[in-house]
Amino acid sequence: MLYHLLYPLRDLVSAFNVFRYITFRSAYAAVTALLISFLLGPIFLRMLRKHRITDGVREFAPESHAAKAGTPTMGGLLIVVATVVPTLLWARLDNDFVWIMIIATLWLALVGFTDDFLKVVKKRRKGLVARYKLTGQLALGLLIGLFIYLTQLVPNPTGVEVPFLKDAIFSLGAAYVVFVMIVITASSNAVNLTDGLDGLAIGLTIFCGIAFAAMSYMVGHVKLADYLNIPYIAGVGELTVYCSALVGAGLGFLWFNAHPAEMFMGDTGALAVGGALGTLAVLIKKEVWLVIAGGVFVIVAASVIIQIASVKLRGKRVFLMSPLHHHFQKKGWEESKIVVRFWIVGALFALIALSTLKMQ
Repeated sequence: MLYHLLYPLRDLVSAFNVFRYITFRSAYAAVTALLISFLLGPIFLRMLRKHRITDGVREFAPESHAAKAGTPTMGGLLIVVATVVPTLLWARLDNDFVWIMIIATLWLALVGFTDDFLKVVKKRRKGLVARYKLTGQLALGLLIGLFIYLTQLVPNPTGVEVPFLKDAIFSLGAAYVVFVMIVITASSNAVNLTDGLDGLAIGLTIFCGIAFAAMSYMVGHVKLADYLNIPYIAGVGELTVYCSALVGAGLGFLWFNAHPAEMFMGDTGALAVGGALGTLAVLIKKEVWLVIAGGVFVIVAASVIIQIASVKLRGKRVFLMSPLHHHFQKKGWEESKIVVRFWIVGALFALIALSTLKMQ
């Protein structure tokens, strides 16, 4: 919005020329998101406590989680507001990529909000029926996949790049639409599964957001893309603004979600953030890079799948408890130690994802 209001006045006020730069607008999107989080965070907390929108002890959770009962949840609304509002303020609104990200964020936030509302307010233990939640995620993936496929929004829209291999792009044809559905749904659920310890999911999201901000900028910069030998996508650089807002919102939410957490993000935040990361990967054509940058999310989700498969096939557990972070709690690790160590691994994965761009 600010770009469209102020940049046309650059001949009258030369200082407004800075709005042409994505880096400038991205930096202030992050700052704006952080300020919104700090300003609205206490208000959100008071509202959640006033209306008793609090989380109970999850079934099969470690015994140490009993102390978390009564913590306000649905704090993901703060993340969504602090991401979307700065994006609307600082990004170019004549950019299709930006609107896809905003719609994807709000769509999955609504799915998560419905689940949280049914669990917390309506006291339905299971919340939104799993198949309805899955339908909402798959439907978003279907719409985004079809839009990319039919409008040719990006060059080689059905191609999937492979890290470490030069010019290795595999075309999936019409099956790419299904691939997009899987990427967005899997990413959304992986973040949701990781949201089990104070600050864990949002901290890992910050590292992913930084990685995707850098990738969005490089893919959308014709000279950098050529230098790195990666496909250039015109206009996708504006997603750097969205990623920066997400990072700022994540840092702001972490202020309230750090151990001991004052509020949880709930499915409202987890599904929205996870789906946003998946959508980002699809739009910049770095779907496989999501597996690297979000390596901890992948490992946590895999631990759940392995545990379920092992119990059903062998009648034995592989982990003391799944997801993986609960396994380490059972082994006696302190919650804060688990979170920080997972963050360190997450930062490493993000750096590896970025380094592969130079290896193309």
